[in-house]
Amino acid sequence: MRRIKRAGTEAEEPNLDISSLIDVCFLLLIYFIVTSIIAPTEKDLPMTIPSGHGEFNSDNTTALIGIRGDGAIIMNPGDSQEVLDTDVNDRKISQVSERLAMMQSMAQAGGSHLIVQIIAYEGVGQQRFIDFLNCLRGHGINSVIITDFTDD
Repeated sequence: MRRIKRAGTEAEEPNLDISSLIDVCFLLLIYFIVTSIIAPTEKDLPMTIPSGHGEFNSDNTTALIGIRGDGAIIMNPGDSQEVLDTDVNDRKISQVSERLAMMQSMAQAGGSHLIVQIIAYEGVGQQRFIDFLNCLRGHGINSVIITDFTDD
């Protein structure tokens, strides 16, 4: 088919008005920004710092927990130690979480307060330590003592 062009008239180009599409895109962008939830992965852990005299209240229950350089978490380091979570990639540390929940409920049943003493061995990764602190905060344990491991 042949188009016949008349003299003196220009061929009209079709216009596409995209201003309304841009408005819709901006509205969707604003909607998704406003409705998205920024969830912090780390929890705020207010720590109770001991007085420095080494005296503990007899009403408190103390849990001794060690974190080794390879990421293993140990309950009662020493002769009667029990190795719990060893997988560094498991950030939930479920075995330690269960044990802390049990110790916290036992301390509350006995009318005492649970204090966790953390022994940080040489080479402990920062993320593993933060995961452990998050676990403490998840159970409402705010009294923490941090010590280092010394080989005598």
